[in-house]
Amino acid sequence: MSTSSKQILIIDDDQKLCALLQEYLGRFDYQVDARYLPSTGLQHLEQQRPDLVILDVMLPEMDGFEVLKQIRRSSQVPVIMLTARGEVTDKVVGLELGADDYLPKPFEPRELVARIQTVLRRLNGGNGNTNDESATCLTSDDLELDLLRRNLKVNGEAVELTTMEYELLAILMQQPGQLLSRNDLMEQIRGIDWDALNRSIDMSISRLRQKLGDDPKSARYIKTVRAKGYQFIAPVQVHHA
Repeated sequence: MSTSSKQILIIDDDQKLCALLQEYLGRFDYQVDARYLPSTGLQHLEQQRPDLVILDVMLPEMDGFEVLKQIRRSSQVPVIMLTARGEVTDKVVGLELGADDYLPKPFEPRELVARIQTVLRRLNGGNGNTNDESATCLTSDDLELDLLRRNLKVNGEAVELTTMEYELLAILMQQPGQLLSRNDLMEQIRGIDWDALNRSIDMSISRLRQKLGDDPKSARYIKTVRAKGYQFIAPVQVHHA
């Protein structure tokens, strides 16, 4: 995967760690900027529009969760959260707020690189979830999911999705009628089994339904099968280039 044009913003008040990551990530041809305060980080994000953000939770001014909320008000840029707080509840909160991945400190820099590559690969459509790899678009009633541009339109209007929301919708639409458990969905999204984070699937599905205008009590697109998982119940048409 070519990384030469990928710009990464680190928001972390640990200046030594930022310097280490700038040097290490630079070996992989990432262009890395670091900001030590949320205010300057958010300003840089607005002005420079990086390809990915590495965000610490423990920050001055406001914590990383509040920073993530502010980011998600105007941007769907991929966010990987770093924190010394490794509790499951913190991981769930970060993912529920729209983080794309979560890496507790201390960590090996090479693992962070792998996480960055995975998130950017998913963003570029290389997630391997498409059953028909020649498919370029999926449609169902009023939904149009562009697999190349990773865009969703509902009734012809563009709808912004987080990376996890896009992944969930793509997986469900690519397997219409198939009942997928939370573990199935998490494994297809991340390639690993994160039992402890199953609740993040439920929250992401809930947000996704709101964006689709899909009432869970009279589901038009995504049906919940209690204690078992989810299935996409509307017919799906597959389009090719």
